[in-house]
Amino acid sequence: MKENEILTTIEKSFVKILEHNNFDLNKSTTAKDVDGWDSISHLLVITDIEKSFNIKFELMDLMTMENIGDLISTIKKEIAK
Repeated sequence: MKENEILTTIEKSFVKILEHNNFDLNKSTTAKDVDGWDSISHLLVITDIEKSFNIKFELMDLMTMENIGDLISTIKKEIAK
């Protein structure tokens, strides 16, 4: 799966959970860049992304993610398993 396809799916999860699309997701986007992306919405977004890709993130991967680029890399790794 290509990175732009992964990013599109991630963006759908954010729009669904945050109920707005007033953001621009790119590899360097972090929680402080997106209105409403807090700890609770983060858990909901991660859960929705896991369902969308039919994957399960490892706890250590979740703890080390710093931006959307890290999320994309982790998704690619999980898909390849």
